[in-house]
Amino acid sequence: MVSNQILQQSIEGIKAISRVDLCVTDAEGKTIASTMTGSSNYLSQVKEFVKSSADSQEIQSSQYFKIYDEQTLEYILICSGAGDNSYLVGKMAAYQIQSLAVAYKERFDKDNFIKNLLLDNLLLVDIYGYAKRLHIPLDEARVVMLIDNSYNKDMDCLNIVKEAMNSDKHDFVSAVDEKNVVIIKSIQSDNAQKEIDTTTKALLKVLAKEGAKNVRISYGTCVGEIKDVSRSYKEAKMALDVGGIFFEERNVVAYAELGIGRLIYQLPIPLCKMFIKEIFEGVNPEDFDEETITTIKKFFENSLNVSETSRQLFIHRNTLVYRLDKIQKNTGLDLRIFEDAITFKIALMVVKYMKYMETIEY
Repeated sequence: MVSNQILQQSIEGIKAISRVDLCVTDAEGKTIASTMTGSSNYLSQVKEFVKSSADSQEIQSSQYFKIYDEQTLEYILICSGAGDNSYLVGKMAAYQIQSLAVAYKERFDKDNFIKNLLLDNLLLVDIYGYAKRLHIPLDEARVVMLIDNSYNKDMDCLNIVKEAMNSDKHDFVSAVDEKNVVIIKSIQSDNAQKEIDTTTKALLKVLAKEGAKNVRISYGTCVGEIKDVSRSYKEAKMALDVGGIFFEERNVVAYAELGIGRLIYQLPIPLCKMFIKEIFEGVNPEDFDEETITTIKKFFENSLNVSETSRQLFIHRNTLVYRLDKIQKNTGLDLRIFEDAITFKIALMVVKYMKYMETIEY
């Protein structure tokens, strides 16, 4: 569907060359673009012309032309004034508008519409217009999923996923960049989470069968309107990045489960460095030996429970206490105290985030 602005510019350009006034209406006679004054007076004539079988006709000293889009009447073009010159200009203008309609249709097919929708490249009015034209439901529960393809560049993951998702015509599969496959999943049941879990498990199984390695899937929150799909896409993209930093052991990461990692991911690096300097006072957490790191990790996993942690580490309770005292001496933080434990946990996540940012290629 050609935008009204482009149609207006086109007929104004034709008028500047031919000095013939033009008006473009839809099939119901509503004016879309015009170089005339009082174009609404043509409403009754347009309705009569639409009912006729003629593709062009002279009505009350004006030339009328029908412009189709795949057998569907899309526009009516009106040239003011009778005569051969007006008819010739009208034929040329109709051909120009027809060519524009074909070009815009090729440009804004479903795949291009989805890509532009995800990237926020469309105005709200265009989203609704193109969705209606492409027969895409406006109000439908959807969630955006991302499949990390960076470890399987030699594999055609896009077509593998398309084939796997082909059973549901409501879903869309595309690729905005070379790294990720994007799925706009239509939620058909009342239990959205169960449907998402089923889909992610099926995709992981299919990709594993094809030999894909280190596959990670992320997804945003469910949205109810097509205009909000881009928000779910941004959430899924953040979930993929944050999951790669803080949840390396997971192959499926949800935006809603990112927790404090989502906040840390948005912190500026200078602020992170200042925070780490204040917390550790010159001690580098990366210099902790493997025994200390394992102790800290297990202690956090067991919710600061000394007895359970020592049991799982197969060490005496006093040995664990000694290690915790050593950590307190080096960092000034007693992990047995909840507030200190939270501070230490956040600090470790900030260090991990900073290390990740250093590896990004700008």
